[in-house]
Amino acid sequence: MSATELHWFKSSYSSSSDPNDCVEVAVASTNIHVRDSKTPLTPHLTLTPTAWTHFVAHAARA
Repeated sequence: MSATELHWFKSSYSSSSDPNDCVEVAVASTNIHVRDSKTPLTPHLTLTPTAWTHFVAHAARA
């Protein structure tokens, strides 16, 4: 699935006051995709649900 076919939304973990300066997330059937909203056409991260859970837990501690 290409990045343009995914339904991207601003992550609830992105707390920037600038709406164009955030992390966007797209959930697909088997993966979670993460990208920088400032550069939507560049490569993005693709994570398994388990890796996403670990990523969010780590980010919450930072």
